[in-house]
Amino acid sequence: MIHGNPALIDAIRNRFAHVENCPFQGKRIFFENAGGALTLKTVVETSAFYAAIPDNPGRINPGGQGTQNVIDKAKADLAVFMNTSTGQFFAGESGTELLFRLIRTACLAAPKGAKVIGSSIEHPATRSAARRWAEIAGLDYVNVLHDNATGLVTAEDYTAQMTPDVAVATILHASPVTGMGMDVAAISKAIRAVAPDCMIVVDGIQHAAHGQLDLDSYKVDGYVISPYKMFSRHGYGIAWISDRLGSIPHDMLIDAPATGWEFGTRDAGSYATVSDVVSYFDWLGGEVSDETDRRKRIEAAGHAIRDYETHLTNTAINGTGNLPGLREMEHVTILAGPDNPAREGLVSIVVEGKASEDVVEILNQQGIRTHTRKADHYSGNVLTPLGLSDCIRISFCHYNTEQEIARLLAAIKVLGPDD
Repeated sequence: MIHGNPALIDAIRNRFAHVENCPFQGKRIFFENAGGALTLKTVVETSAFYAAIPDNPGRINPGGQGTQNVIDKAKADLAVFMNTSTGQFFAGESGTELLFRLIRTACLAAPKGAKVIGSSIEHPATRSAARRWAEIAGLDYVNVLHDNATGLVTAEDYTAQMTPDVAVATILHASPVTGMGMDVAAISKAIRAVAPDCMIVVDGIQHAAHGQLDLDSYKVDGYVISPYKMFSRHGYGIAWISDRLGSIPHDMLIDAPATGWEFGTRDAGSYATVSDVVSYFDWLGGEVSDETDRRKRIEAAGHAIRDYETHLTNTAINGTGNLPGLREMEHVTILAGPDNPAREGLVSIVVEGKASEDVVEILNQQGIRTHTRKADHYSGNVLTPLGLSDCIRISFCHYNTEQEIARLLAAIKVLGPDD
């Protein structure tokens, strides 16, 4: 595994750009991974190469066929990476744009008077889309309340609100505010137990970099990721849709193929960088296991990432060496509690007597990059019920180290009232 293997940690860090230095700031520690992960060096190189290609994918010439092959390979790589034997992948403007498009399509195809169900823990990408298009389509929106103490919504919570007339459902895989992961497979099963034909759309944007994906086991109709949060770059999102969702009426060009969902000429380079990400997981799986099957190596990489990030978050919470952990600092409160097995590489805190923006700036001046979440349209659904106006989000990834966390703990420790 990764923990206890310094050579592997060095090898991992060497594959990413700007691990220790920001082009604008200089030396820094990057704990803002939930806002956008570090980028693989291969992604940078691939992006530069394809940015110079003038040919449109699919044209009958070597350039057009070559770039089309790149796109086809990326979609095949995604099928292995996300473990699906059906449906289709396509790129869009962003993860948010794709979630809106999938939810809009599902709502407009639902019977009048049906229901849309979602939860209060969700990112506004799904909540906003579901509420807007439920109203336009004449559907009732059902809001499943999450548990404020744990930051979770469960299958049982959905079951309590489910009725057979629910036609569309949304699920958040992991929260970008609390870092808690939801049991998508269990929630999907609970939904289908009551409404078997419900269209289920999942926001996987926060989860994708912190474990493995297994679409075949989720039994859903849509799953969306944002590659810039999964070691690629900004500027596009990736959606998977089931054959069932793909075949219902949707925005498309007149007389175009009925199952086509992609708009315009896509950037072959964005697809190519997806293959770079999958290749990275494949490489890492080979480093942490003896698996020979590609999917098995990807699964091994996912397990190793999750185990190591759990170690990192536990180090931040419980301390390291002679440094107390966040739970031992009386001036620090940990959102969703210090002992929460659903945590995925993220700890959000508040510091008594200090505005979160001020804490983030103090840390930033010491070269420690974190982020403020405010009770606004992005995070108010989580923070307002807790009586908080803001919090400090500290998000880790598997290229971070214990030494970096020690620097963080030392900086937060001296923010206490007695120091």
